[in-house]
Amino acid sequence: MDEQFVSIGKAAKMLGMSIDGLRKWEREGRLIPVRTVTNHRRYRVADLRALMHEDAPDVGRDTRCLLYARVSTKKQQEAGNLDRQLGRLTAFAAEHRWTVVAAFTDVASGLNEKRRGLHQLLDLVREQQAGVVVVEYWDRLTRFGLGYLETFLHAFGVRLVMMDETVKNDQQELVDDLIAITTSFSARIYGTRGGKQMGAAVRHTMAALAQEGVPE
Repeated sequence: MDEQFVSIGKAAKMLGMSIDGLRKWEREGRLIPVRTVTNHRRYRVADLRALMHEDAPDVGRDTRCLLYARVSTKKQQEAGNLDRQLGRLTAFAAEHRWTVVAAFTDVASGLNEKRRGLHQLLDLVREQQAGVVVVEYWDRLTRFGLGYLETFLHAFGVRLVMMDETVKNDQQELVDDLIAITTSFSARIYGTRGGKQMGAAVRHTMAALAQEGVPE
């Protein structure tokens, strides 16, 4: 029986390129591997053959998908949370036999409207490069205004698919979002310096509450 997934070494040999080249493709979102439980890369043979123009299926737009993953902080990224989230999304897409067109990531608050990865994803939606956008939880995409984004996607015939429709209850992320909101509004009222001071005060208060064990 033919293998469905191969290691990065075998994938590189099949494509006639270096392992470093495959890693570069992964960073660019061109070819995303599945991650094993031990965090090793595994590449779908069908995807590799499609790139080699061998046995390439007639992939319709409805089965072409864009992946989007987000964490709030650099610390979460360094802990591997972003890579694991992207790995779960890739595996989910593979289970549904969707072709991953590109994968985008951001390290930013879900309240941040200037996320580079999100804007790149929306650009591909406008260009009608895919029929599905996949996220792990809806709040990975945005904290507020999900309805507006869904309306935008639907206008271009794109479905939003969530692996889990519940909200990811990350307490630290909620605190960070509260500080971001407070800082933004305070800056409008008191200026940039006042906003930063107010944000610092909120952060200090939340830290004190956490140390005292006061229910949040």
